[in-house]
Amino acid sequence: MENFDKIKFAAEEVSKNSYSPYSNFKVGACIETENGELFTGTNVENMAFGSTICAERGAVMKMISEAGPSSKIKSIAIYSPNSEVPCTPCGACLQVIREFALTMDIPIICGGTNGWETFKFNEMTPDKY
Repeated sequence: MENFDKIKFAAEEVSKNSYSPYSNFKVGACIETENGELFTGTNVENMAFGSTICAERGAVMKMISEAGPSSKIKSIAIYSPNSEVPCTPCGACLQVIREFALTMDIPIICGGTNGWETFKFNEMTPDKY
């Protein structure tokens, strides 16, 4: 198994920048691309809840805006200091991750205060693609 310490640490660190005054649920994400580049994102809430951006989608948008639309996700780590269980992506985030995933079995490393768990993308979706 690969060493995911770098992206796990980056996801933990960026979660500290979360703007989450409504839910008080901080989340950080870090993407590693196929080229080894790292891109982070954190959740940014808004009073109009539909305008809220999840950490995972923030990281994907940063990846595309900085590295270009041909960038592919090799792995992603998601972390919340407000969750005892590993923090997993929502359905909208899974759809965006799928759009830019290198393969359908990329690792999704999910963390919370009691540790980390690694899933494959296609284990987290109802249709195994």
